[in-house]
Amino acid sequence: VVSMADKSRLAMRRKEKEKKEDPEPVKNVKEVKEEGETPAENGEAPQENGEAAENGEPQVEPMELPPFEIITGDRIDPFVFKFQFKNVEYSSGRNKTFLCYLVDRGSAEGLLRGYLEDEHAGSHAEEAFFTQCLPDYDPAVKYTITWYMSSSPCAACAAKIAEVLKTRKSVKLSIFAARLFEWEEPEIQAGLKTLHAAGCKLRMMKPLDFSYTWDTFVEGDEQAFNLWEDCKDNYEYYQDKLADILQ
Repeated sequence: VVSMADKSRLAMRRKEKEKKEDPEPVKNVKEVKEEGETPAENGEAPQENGEAAENGEPQVEPMELPPFEIITGDRIDPFVFKFQFKNVEYSSGRNKTFLCYLVDRGSAEGLLRGYLEDEHAGSHAEEAFFTQCLPDYDPAVKYTITWYMSSSPCAACAAKIAEVLKTRKSVKLSIFAARLFEWEEPEIQAGLKTLHAAGCKLRMMKPLDFSYTWDTFVEGDEQAFNLWEDCKDNYEYYQDKLADILQ
């Protein structure tokens, strides 16, 4: 006859054996964390998806998708344009680059037109233009490209654009920027000089350029576009700074 104590001990041994044969799926959850870090150690509450499913198989936490790296389109939202392209001196909150482009290939097909927007998660809009909008380069074709940008290129992008212009001799590029990006930094100034030396035309957007960009690249052509009060003064301010850099 088995006593109650013996039955209890046998039951505990069976549970320990089952636990060894079928451990909890903690290791699989940790695989999506840094080594040696668990949700509890990281100050996070356990996620429902990290627990075992009904069939006993572990479920790994879903990875959070990164933000869009490059967004392309035909026309920009009016509110977004007015905010992102405003040529203020201090561009707080304007941490994206909007690039509106026109490409003339000298053919009857007409102009190639559109815009790119980057999230600064991967390649910037300037680099993405050559890989996504103009991937097939034909040396026999003359490309006349115009960019209307919310801000001028960073140092890394300036170097990449200059390299493209050096290797693709039939490409002529003009960049009109609403603002100068971190123009006081020496590496930014050096990048703009490199672009200029490579044959790129650089200029700040005039008031007329803002109106043209609005008509060409912004949704809702029926809406009237009114320039902000200091648009001309800000253009002259930035243009003087650019002229000093490129002299």
